Amino acid sequence: MFADRNVARENASSNNVFALNDNELGDFLPAISELLYLRRGLTQAGGKLPLFDLDGQAVDKAVVRTCLARGWAEPWFSNPLKPDWLVCKLTDAGRRVASAD
Repeated sequence: MFADRNVARENASSNNVFALNDNELGDFLPAISELLYLRRGLTQAGGKLPLFDLDGQAVDKAVVRTCLARGWAEPWFSNPLKPDWLVCKLTDAGRRVASAD
């Protein structure tokens, strides 16, 4: 059976149910690397985002920059011992993106 896209959307909006890309995520959906980075902040105090991945390698700076640019992360504090390390934490928008199903 095939569903009519418009009918399905009307039914979804009447029940207040939407696909992930129709909700508050805006114009961008996170890439897998961004999503994994953000989800690690869900279990940390204050939403601190990791400096290193699960293999002990530094998180790709492009991932961090993209999350900052899209408002999913924000700088937390500067590390005086390692000024090139950007310590970030989740924003409310980042928490919504990371916890979306």
